[in-house]
Amino acid sequence: MLKFTSSMYAVLAVLAWTGPVAAQQSPPAVASQTQTIKRTPLQRFDVPGTAYETVIGIAEIAPGVSIGRHTHPGPESGYVMEGGFELLIDGEPPRLLKAGDSYKVPARAVHNAKTGSAGAKVIATYVVEKGQPLASEAK
Repeated sequence: MLKFTSSMYAVLAVLAWTGPVAAQQSPPAVASQTQTIKRTPLQRFDVPGTAYETVIGIAEIAPGVSIGRHTHPGPESGYVMEGGFELLIDGEPPRLLKAGDSYKVPARAVHNAKTGSAGAKVIATYVVEKGQPLASEAK
């Protein structure tokens, strides 16, 4: 996708991005919902002196969408700009996120996000090892 305080990317996470980012990393669960998720890549830049890069983007998720269980090789954080969603991180209680909330998802944590009747618009930030996919489908 995308909540970015301790959950969501998907939301968009929850979110594999279109353009160069999505070309290398869209998990099937996310890629199959291209009609229900609009992704806008904003920035991609190296973290100086490391083998990591930061990817930032906006995801607009239609109402009633489940992003699909997935992971990221690094942490995801985000901010809900509009609407809301339920962030489901394995081993944690579900979190309902609404506009104004932020979230974080630990590296490699299996998670999913489900929007309600209003859908959601989030800005998500990923810190990932260079050359690794932004997201991978989880079983």
